[in-house]
Amino acid sequence: MTTDLTRLTADALATKLSAGEVSSVEATQAHLDRIAAVDGSVHAFLHVASDSALAEAADIDRRRAAGEELHPLAGVPIAIKDVIVTKGMPTTSGSKILEGWVPPYDATVMTKLRAAGLVSIGKTNMDEFAMGSSTEHSAYGPTHNPWDLERIPGGSGGGSAAAVAAFEAPFALGSDTGGSIRQPAHVTGTVGLKPTYGGVSRYGAIALASSLDQIGPVSRTVLDSALLHDVIGGHDPRDSTSLTDVWPSFAEAVRNADVAGLRIGVITELQGDGFQPGVMERFREALALLEGAGAIITEVALPSVEHAIAAYYLIMPAEASSNLAKFDSVRFGLRVNPKGGGTVEDVMSATREQGFGAEAKRRIILGTYALSAGYYDAYYGSAQKVRTLVQRDFAAAFANADVLVSPTAPTTAFKLGEKTGDPLSMYLNDIATIPANLAGIPGISVPVGLAAEDGLPVGIQFLAPAREDARLYGVAAALEALLEQKWGHTLLSQAPDLSPSEMNATDEGAV
Repeated sequence: MTTDLTRLTADALATKLSAGEVSSVEATQAHLDRIAAVDGSVHAFLHVASDSALAEAADIDRRRAAGEELHPLAGVPIAIKDVIVTKGMPTTSGSKILEGWVPPYDATVMTKLRAAGLVSIGKTNMDEFAMGSSTEHSAYGPTHNPWDLERIPGGSGGGSAAAVAAFEAPFALGSDTGGSIRQPAHVTGTVGLKPTYGGVSRYGAIALASSLDQIGPVSRTVLDSALLHDVIGGHDPRDSTSLTDVWPSFAEAVRNADVAGLRIGVITELQGDGFQPGVMERFREALALLEGAGAIITEVALPSVEHAIAAYYLIMPAEASSNLAKFDSVRFGLRVNPKGGGTVEDVMSATREQGFGAEAKRRIILGTYALSAGYYDAYYGSAQKVRTLVQRDFAAAFANADVLVSPTAPTTAFKLGEKTGDPLSMYLNDIATIPANLAGIPGISVPVGLAAEDGLPVGIQFLAPAREDARLYGVAAALEALLEQKWGHTLLSQAPDLSPSEMNATDEGAV
């Protein structure tokens, strides 16, 4: 019986590649075939780099055959969120204003991936400039959740999460400004980690909010996220916010996972009202498993969390309005010339009117207003004070707990179109993830089962103090192992099959 290479974890696939049991070309082609079979329904990808991916894979096979010592992940395919600039591949950030733009350089994380020999198979869909929680604000149409194609895959990085959940890629890169890695992981049954701010270079990531953005891994297992994090992490002199720390091996933290004696603080303010019963049921079951394994469960308070969303939606748009000012029709990207001509200002206005979507315009206007004379202190300045309170609350909580925990999001995946007419309702979906970005601390979402009401995935979120990413990998891996021992299978093995043609072919072969 032939192994379906697309169903292997990145770690398992890397092992087969290293042993010579499969070639990188075969592994890459299998994932490209999977994309061709199912992505018409999922729409996880904006660009599929078939030719360059196969060329990269063939080069890895040649080097391996020549006896060259390669990185353990060399030859493993990976998908890239379209907010990360890629030399030779279009980078649009989900916006029409960058349609067709091919960057002349690579982001630092891409340079590291290429050096390790990972094979980039394409760019994934996202909310325009990472502004959204559902990937419905992409200028190129929404991505669909592989568990239910009528539901959202989360946002802004729904494309990366959906690609991994649909077995179109073993793992992917995402970016997290207010939960854009963790919330999609929650609704697609995948693993998503936001590193400590500054732990992974942001050089070459198209900025939404520079003090909040962070690139991180998306995967199907905690170990795969750790392996990818080991590749992309570390200091980068081209990023002024990059930490100079020497990081431990996150993969080793996974392999040595143990929660005995670990103090886990349940965030009082992030449970109860507004949280779906099925989400809370899975959450409490996960806590019971951890307690049974020797963890110490306590309650902790984060009083300022109730103001975090309001502060975030002033800080983030303010920084976005500044960062997006570069899209002016003059230097790169779209240029729209008004009928009859006009001044540079007229061209700029026409370009932005046509190039930016409704959500991007909403946030730019809000941010510009918050930064305007007479309102800066009342809005942006006050929001920064709340941010300080959030950071102090976390510091106090971590004095009494090693990690903090909450549901990753209040509900399972909602239906496409359900909240597009109500921005405030959409924003509230990030209530549990935003505080970590304001504080600059790491967070991880791990699947803990399916909600009883709708059979859709539920995630649990762990948070740790800044620079303690390894601690997150340890507790997440321990819980993952406990859950899979309890279930007797992985969560994603229960996901719907998206390719009837493949099932028919299998049945005919059996006969």
